[in-house]
Amino acid sequence: MLSYKNHSEKISLIKESKLSLHENVSFLLKRIKDNFNLNAFNFVFEDCIENADLIEKKIKNGNAGKLAGMVVAVKDVLAIKDRPLTCSSNILKDFNSLYTATAIQKLIDEDAILIGKTNCDEFAMGSSNENSAFGAVKNPVDLSRVPGGSSGGSAVAVAANLCDVSIGTDTGGSIRQPAAFCGVYGLKPTYGRVSRYGLTAFASSFDTIGPFAKNIDDIALVLSVISGYDSKDSTSQNVEVPEFNSYLRSERKFKIGLPKEYFAEGLNKEIKNAILEKVEQFKKAGHEIINIELPHTEYSIATYYILTTAEASSNLARYDGARYGYRSEESNTLKNMYLNSRTEGFGAEVKRRIMLGTYVLSAGYYDAYYRKAQKVRRLLKNDFDNAFEKVDLILTPTTPTTAFKLGEKSNDPLEMYLEDIYTTSANLVGIPGISIPIGKDKQGLPIGMQLMANQFEENKLLTFCSDFR
Repeated sequence: MLSYKNHSEKISLIKESKLSLHENVSFLLKRIKDNFNLNAFNFVFEDCIENADLIEKKIKNGNAGKLAGMVVAVKDVLAIKDRPLTCSSNILKDFNSLYTATAIQKLIDEDAILIGKTNCDEFAMGSSNENSAFGAVKNPVDLSRVPGGSSGGSAVAVAANLCDVSIGTDTGGSIRQPAAFCGVYGLKPTYGRVSRYGLTAFASSFDTIGPFAKNIDDIALVLSVISGYDSKDSTSQNVEVPEFNSYLRSERKFKIGLPKEYFAEGLNKEIKNAILEKVEQFKKAGHEIINIELPHTEYSIATYYILTTAEASSNLARYDGARYGYRSEESNTLKNMYLNSRTEGFGAEVKRRIMLGTYVLSAGYYDAYYRKAQKVRRLLKNDFDNAFEKVDLILTPTTPTTAFKLGEKSNDPLEMYLEDIYTTSANLVGIPGISIPIGKDKQGLPIGMQLMANQFEENKLLTFCSDFR
């Protein structure tokens, strides 16, 4: 099977009859089967091959969409009509969606080929992809290690060459962290850039949808397609959607901020050294490096987990066994049906977050926790607003460590939550962030570097990433 660097090259090969899309899709379906041990997919759409011939004709006739022939995997928290939508949870076992998410419909409209639904932490709650009713996903670089979460299956699907691009969601780092652990690109757009309609809600004021790919060109292309205002999503922003690929490889010198709080104790030395080596390269290339402070960073994890669990406890209240999803058979009253359905249907991590969220919203604790966390969120936003008055981009590690062993942190929720220490801030303040692979540690595990920009300035991230790579 011919290899290709990005979607543009793939299209050229198809037009020149050097690559058969039918054979390409068949090859990827076989790869998924051959790599079943990775557990990256909850469902594979075998019938996707039927689209290949039709789309190949459209490509050769010159009337195909922007993503014609791109093979895309979709995280199993996003709705596709008449396809399973389980959120990797037993409580939605056997549930099929009645409609398609706006972002996914945009992919379909541009002739992308959807190959399947990827595994994830249950209801996108986790940093290791071990909290899934379908079992843990394994890192293709080292099968004894986690791929990151919650979008671990989506990251693995790209890293293991099981698709061209995948779609994930990011509530506190769920695209960027697995991208770093698996050695691929992962972009979290600005909150409101991509419609959330059809995304199963975890924390509604945090959730974002974004792409994984092995190159920045495909990240930019997919972002252009899935972005845009949607009247079905009240948080969707009516802002211009540029052709993001037009910003690639346009020479520009940036002011890059290094926040001291992100390079303090707790950061793996190999990650720190790899990033600082890149910083020296950026200086030599003419970029200006500026030391900055984000003084409220130490409160970001606590603020994030108070607010997201509160929103989760509200959002997940709809899963009660009454209307859809799992219903316990061991119930003789309505109250018991609710109790037993949730007890049997939800996994341990989801239950933990529901209980935390219910607690911080309860009478007597609302002001002490939830209201105070909202105020801190505002302070964090002020920190970033002040920083972006001085710099164009903020550069940090994506994760404090490289991929850890399966089961290593499963019994210590606090240690697991600290894996998100560098990524939650972008969700708290609604700005875009990207993780890019910059090398490997001594064990051969990928290292990711994070870049953040101000709201709706994804173009700066893409310009910079395409230039230095």
